[in-house]
Amino acid sequence: MRKSEIVVSGAKFPLYSLNTLIIGSGTAALNAGVCLYDRGQRDIAIATEDFGGGTSNKSGSDKQTYYKISLAGDRPDSPLEMAKDLFNGGCMHGDIALCEAQGSAAAFFHLVSLGVPFPHDPFGAYVGYKTDHDPRQRATSAGPLTSHLMFECLAKEIRKKRIKIFDNHQVIALLTDGRGENKRVIGAVAIDKTRIKGKNPGFVVFNAVNIILGTGGPAGIYKTSVYPESQTGSHGLALEIGAVGNNLTESQFGLASLKFRWNLSGTYQQVIPRYVSTDGKGRDEREFLNDYFPDMGTLATAIFLKGYQWPFDPRKAASYGSSLIDILVYRETVVKGRRVYLDFRRNPGGAGKLRDFSFGLLHPEAFSYLQRSGALLPTPIERLEHMNQPAIDVYKDHGIDLEKEPLEAAVCAQHNNGGLKGNIWWESNIEHLFPVGEVNGTHGVYRPGGSALNSGQVGSLRAAMVIARRYSDQPLKEREFLETTESQIRLKLETARQMIAKGIPTTAGLTKALADIRQRTSVHGAHIRNPIQIGCEVENAWKQYARLKKGLKIPSARDLPAAFKTLDLCLTHAVYLEAIKEYLEKDGASRGSFLVLDPNGEKPCPELDDFWKFSMANPESFVSRKILEICLDENMRVQKRWVDIRPIPSEESWFENVWSDFRNDRIIR
Repeated sequence: MRKSEIVVSGAKFPLYSLNTLIIGSGTAALNAGVCLYDRGQRDIAIATEDFGGGTSNKSGSDKQTYYKISLAGDRPDSPLEMAKDLFNGGCMHGDIALCEAQGSAAAFFHLVSLGVPFPHDPFGAYVGYKTDHDPRQRATSAGPLTSHLMFECLAKEIRKKRIKIFDNHQVIALLTDGRGENKRVIGAVAIDKTRIKGKNPGFVVFNAVNIILGTGGPAGIYKTSVYPESQTGSHGLALEIGAVGNNLTESQFGLASLKFRWNLSGTYQQVIPRYVSTDGKGRDEREFLNDYFPDMGTLATAIFLKGYQWPFDPRKAASYGSSLIDILVYRETVVKGRRVYLDFRRNPGGAGKLRDFSFGLLHPEAFSYLQRSGALLPTPIERLEHMNQPAIDVYKDHGIDLEKEPLEAAVCAQHNNGGLKGNIWWESNIEHLFPVGEVNGTHGVYRPGGSALNSGQVGSLRAAMVIARRYSDQPLKEREFLETTESQIRLKLETARQMIAKGIPTTAGLTKALADIRQRTSVHGAHIRNPIQIGCEVENAWKQYARLKKGLKIPSARDLPAAFKTLDLCLTHAVYLEAIKEYLEKDGASRGSFLVLDPNGEKPCPELDDFWKFSMANPESFVSRKILEICLDENMRVQKRWVDIRPIPSEESWFENVWSDFRNDRIIR
């Protein structure tokens, strides 16, 4: 890596020239660095806003899942079978599914070799269990902190290899060369948040052959979110230069705690806590679920099933299914403005028409599970202590004692199944730009729980393979780089200078803009979607983006990182809402993890009013047979295209032919 200086519009900035810049510090980004280094490419660096501040390091659940190919037991599995199950989730390209399946074992054992403590038996079998949308027992877990442990082991390896880390560097722009289909990324502009002084914006410029973008999901566009607060996303960086997004309609939502952001899946539900709601000041406590379920056995079983049916799924809302609970929680919190709590100290009560909880009322599936687990104990907290003490400890570590207080919860954004388009090497339509991890939209509609961790590891490995083999060039000479990018850098510098305004006493305008973005997305782009309202909200989103680009003002240079982040999130949420609008205008109905209101549909239960009628998407409909791609053209106009879903390709299984292609370097294309 070479360091020099450049001058743009009278301002002098450091310039770093290198082969590959990795943006982000989650497990996918770090794995890309490790894999590049191991394949001989040492001219690399990581730029990140907050090392370890993303979802990988700071998220989890009762027993966070890593989904992989089966590696134990007598039930047969194969990469093709795993690819079929990923593909059958809908709106996932078959060649991507096959890559994720074929790379699963290699990616998993790479983590094992780095020290991630996935459990195995005395014979070395990495046993598994079933997770949501999983027909086999492919899931494994290292406990509530699986991805955190992955982050720790990968971060240790990054430091061991002495890969340069630019911490506190917020990338605000990607730099490109060429136009249309010939556009390629050649660098980035970042703000070094430790160097902002006076009028100095702290700009740092990177001249890079390749950019690996591993900045996670678009967490910052939601008000109600289980993403860690330090995770915001940076999709706007790529969308601004014309990167294609796909499946942006597909996000995953589920019940999570608010005081400490954590998924309330698995054991948290299987121990059958009491659900209560209060007014805004904690008064008027009610067990609100009782009004909508016909009997305590059905209610308690629905809570239990929420454990491994945790993501909101409209298919599981009818007939008093587990996802009816998500609708009722949304109705209490968003429609009525009340607060919802899970109380692990007491069993569900029978206030009103229902009987009090008892194990004899449970449906056989729930009763058998608790009985086999030795968990037929008096209270939910005792059952949780018996089945999963670490799930309690996680909250204690964050100042919440489930033995003494209820846990406030809501239905929250948890994962984006869509994202930026990539090919089988995870390369975007913008050449040399590789979105890896959650920012890459590979996951389709119904993904098995934990498959995102597998996808991030496989995708970053494959990106490293193609970079090391095909894109190992030297970066541009400084003069050539500046000739190509100076106007782009100047535009960002002028934007920064125009935003800083004397007489602006506070960042209240910035705070208000961000609140509007998050409110709009959580109400109109989350798990409840209203076709009547979406058109107006898309228009409002673009109007807000235009206003912010033209007139966003801040008191000082130290507020520039937040200002550029707000612009990024505003652009991101406008494009996401555009995709949702397009889906609904094509008669898209409920699927995945969202419900589309439909006056001609059916109510999830008789006790709800007609407002909640919905219908399910037809597997043979136009939107089910296509994938929506969306991007911005050179004039920032939205372009939409529905593309056919690529089938799973037939593999070349004759060894001599594969060996010949491998020896003659015809594998990586």
